[in-house]
Amino acid sequence: MSELNPMMPEEIIEQSFKKPGPKQYTLWVDLEYCIGCHACTMACKSENNTPVGVDYNRVIEVEEGEFKDSKKSPDVRVYFVPMPCMHCGQPACMAACPVGAITKRKEDGIVLINKDKCIGCRYCAWACPYGAPQFSAEAKVMEKCTLCVHRVEKGLKPACVDTCVAKTRFFGELNALTDYINRQKAAKRASVGAGGTQPSVLYTK
Repeated sequence: MSELNPMMPEEIIEQSFKKPGPKQYTLWVDLEYCIGCHACTMACKSENNTPVGVDYNRVIEVEEGEFKDSKKSPDVRVYFVPMPCMHCGQPACMAACPVGAITKRKEDGIVLINKDKCIGCRYCAWACPYGAPQFSAEAKVMEKCTLCVHRVEKGLKPACVDTCVAKTRFFGELNALTDYINRQKAAKRASVGAGGTQPSVLYTK
């Protein structure tokens, strides 16, 4: 087990929000402690009242290793990877949208879809390498994780963070949380970067 404490100190998180000027909000997910309970998925669905078939926060199961020789101990493991929107520094979805319905907020870096402008063409879904934008057959528009912007603007954390039973998800400012993680010698950064999108969600494993 890693020496990295699964609980990020609350003072580190609080200090991260005090950074002056524009920020980039992020989720840090410590994969070592994620138990794959899907509580984050359920909390997100309840908070955002998403329709059937649309999940802003998915959890995928990843298998590693192999077991070919029955005379040897298995060298296999399974871990779980929560997959919210990455709120990228260079959002491929925003670049692909033909009607300008996707924007990245300057004050906190949250990427949002304006449902009043969206025409449901799904170009953003095809462009996103993480599968974040999803088509709502009910509303005929694209939807995705908003980092619970309606809660954040009230000084609250995203619903998935508050609900995580393993306390493995943390919400704060990207650079401050990255600095803290990098100072932990046992932490191993897990990259999900693809296509130069500069994802803002952090993973350690």
